[in-house]
Amino acid sequence: MGSIEQTAELLLCLSPAEVTNLKEGINFVRNKSTGKDYILYKSKSLLRACKNMCKHQGGLFIKDIEDLDGRSVRCTKHNWKLDVSTMKYINPPGSFCQDELVVEESEENELLLLELNPPNPWDSEPRSPEDLAFGEVQITYLTHACMDLKLGDKRMVFDPWLTGPAFARGWWLLHEPPSDWLERLCQADLIYISHMHSDHLSYPTLKKLAGRRPDIPIYVGKTERPVFWNLNQSGVQLTNINVVPFGIWQQVDKNLRFMILMDGIHPEMDTCIIVEYKGHKILNTVDCTRPNGGRLPMKVDLMMSDFAGGASGFPMTFSGGKFTEEWKAQFIKTERKKLLNYKARLVKDLQPRIYCPFAGYFVESHPSDKYIKETNIKNDPDELNNLIKKNSDVLTWTPRPGATLDLGRMLKDPTDSKGIIEPPEGTKIYKDSWDFGPYLKILNAAVGDEIFRHSSWIKEYFTWAGFKDYNLVVRIRSRVDVIRHVVKNGLLWDDLYIGFQTRLQRDPDIYHHLFWNHFQIKLPLTPPDWKSFLMYCG
Repeated sequence: MGSIEQTAELLLCLSPAEVTNLKEGINFVRNKSTGKDYILYKSKSLLRACKNMCKHQGGLFIKDIEDLDGRSVRCTKHNWKLDVSTMKYINPPGSFCQDELVVEESEENELLLLELNPPNPWDSEPRSPEDLAFGEVQITYLTHACMDLKLGDKRMVFDPWLTGPAFARGWWLLHEPPSDWLERLCQADLIYISHMHSDHLSYPTLKKLAGRRPDIPIYVGKTERPVFWNLNQSGVQLTNINVVPFGIWQQVDKNLRFMILMDGIHPEMDTCIIVEYKGHKILNTVDCTRPNGGRLPMKVDLMMSDFAGGASGFPMTFSGGKFTEEWKAQFIKTERKKLLNYKARLVKDLQPRIYCPFAGYFVESHPSDKYIKETNIKNDPDELNNLIKKNSDVLTWTPRPGATLDLGRMLKDPTDSKGIIEPPEGTKIYKDSWDFGPYLKILNAAVGDEIFRHSSWIKEYFTWAGFKDYNLVVRIRSRVDVIRHVVKNGLLWDDLYIGFQTRLQRDPDIYHHLFWNHFQIKLPLTPPDWKSFLMYCG
């Protein structure tokens, strides 16, 4: 059982001699017994410390050779820069602050680095694991991030994207969902939707579900931007959406409860979940970059997370300057390897009994995206699982559509041939055709809209968007059907950027966090008033 009180954890102890050797400015120090790295910043008036871990994606900091003042460090992953004297990130500007450690001096003149740990919310009202009967807990993979969980006599589904595209027309399902997917959804007692991205919140899928069961209970976290912010405009009739606070157990029945947690990097939109049945925990970190700020339960029975990479327009949609084909290929190869190593390390640290890589099974299948499909190489789940098995005794599961894991059997005997039931022989695993037509028709409907006959739509749109007091020139080329669909309906720019529907050049080559964060997360919740705009123009 974990502590339900706040604790102070000693991370590093420097001897008086080591303290004397600290130089003015930046000091990189390592705890030799744990192998963990830290940064100390020393000046005449203060001493500050933090973990040597970038808040963005856990990269390692090194000395920033461009910094003449000796105050900043550079991340080896994405070149983010941290000013250690203020603990604020300076590249990208206006983004994050680094979490600081407490620096104390002992009576023996040692220097102590302490981390104040809040209580783990999942440790409240702890339950001891009970024996599971065979067949009592079964997890069936449907597609991408969608799992169908049988938990006693209840059924719970994660993130159903089972038909249509995601991100306008950029992503399509890699796997063929089981033919009974709609029946499975209709039989669920509850659905968890992790966040608003359309490969998790799929309105084409929910439209089919709402036609049969509009009152199905759907649970989402209480994010700053509501997950279902666009429900009214979507035309999908769902009547039982439940927004729940973070870090509090939600009781389903006497054996089943779940807890939604926020992401440490994107708390305004990303969430993850712990499901517990008879004391057995299932952890689904979904797409979170730093789920729950990096504090997660250890030794859960089953953990699932994303693994693939490629969920960004960078660098495939960029050109000019350094963005040659050779540079892009090398960058993608390096990034995917870093992601694999990061996920393998996370699994090794958390020590789940079983790990499953999911939420990365998409493909850029429309012919117009052939270049993206060929360039945007993704990680292989088997490669990750082999890496995990090499470094730990964690069991791994590479899911195929319709495959079912029996948790009771796997926990009792991992070699049980019925522990994982694969889909019947001859089952279609990969999709080879997609129904592009109806979805492209919806996008194309915006192209000839009356608002675009008036050039002032540009000023109207960006005034509505509300991004101001920032001097920035951006050159973006976009597919006309997608940009006009996004503008007309006041949608977020994820459809453009994550959906590979733009081509970008930037000079200087700097990632502007404030700009992208605004257009991907902070746009107004209601679309522009085009009716009034047309009346004014008319």
